[in-house]
Amino acid sequence: MSKWRKGLSVAIVLLLLLTGCSAKANTDGTAAANAGPEAAKTPPEHRIIATTVAAAEIMDALEVDLVGIPTSYKELPKRYTSLPQVGNPMSPNMELVKSLDPTDVLSVTTLQYDLEPVFKNAGIEASFLDLASLGKMNEEIKTLGNKYGRQKQAEAIIAQYDKKLAEIKQRIAGKASPSVLILLGVPGSYLVATENSYIGDLVKLAGGRNVIQGEKVEYLASNTEYLQQANPDVILRAAHGMPDEVVKMFDKEFKKNDIWKHFDAVKNNRVYDLEERLFGTTGNLAAIEALDVVTNMLYP
Repeated sequence: MSKWRKGLSVAIVLLLLLTGCSAKANTDGTAAANAGPEAAKTPPEHRIIATTVAAAEIMDALEVDLVGIPTSYKELPKRYTSLPQVGNPMSPNMELVKSLDPTDVLSVTTLQYDLEPVFKNAGIEASFLDLASLGKMNEEIKTLGNKYGRQKQAEAIIAQYDKKLAEIKQRIAGKASPSVLILLGVPGSYLVATENSYIGDLVKLAGGRNVIQGEKVEYLASNTEYLQQANPDVILRAAHGMPDEVVKMFDKEFKKNDIWKHFDAVKNNRVYDLEERLFGTTGNLAAIEALDVVTNMLYP
């Protein structure tokens, strides 16, 4: 599908998408699993820095203390309110990170290509969490739970996702899978999300069939002529970076570009905007709420 690329560097655009690297966690139940005044303290030998919001939320749900958190416009867990902020997830302040004398520094695999050499040059060993799908996020949660002695907390988090997936499977049993186009927008441009992206994974788990099949990457450049031939039943629009601005960009594109009116999803008013709080570019603890939202959109 070289016709999709048109010289676009997906890696560069993805960096723009990852400003927050996460949506705010759904704190009802998950983040509070096994919480209480007697919650165990993180062993003193561990000095952990979470450089993304998603990583910080996961560590909070596991009841693990940190010594540093990312700088973000998004709300971080109250547990970490007074901690030093080490900078944007895409470009942490290495001097500040080193000054905190960490034993563990957590980032995400979507930033690994760019950040791993930066950490190495600074003499910092970082771990990159794979949050590209709900299943992979659960594996990381289990691994972290084992590493920091929080197995019970990890099991409780994962059990909630398993319960939600069982509910969805029962709800959509016997129903036809709607075809879905996922557009991921940042100010000035947008990409098409494949089923290998996190949002693509949520759509798949909710019973949807992505119109883009057979790709290994997470995102592709848009080719509206090809997409129109695929003629999806549903179009999902995810806005990142500056959500309000991106939604306006999408609205303008759908009105200005005449081809969109030929899509069945547009004709049938099945174009939905996804809230950034729930639909980040990586897995996050808002997954349960996000799955409910997607399922309702696909099966109204």
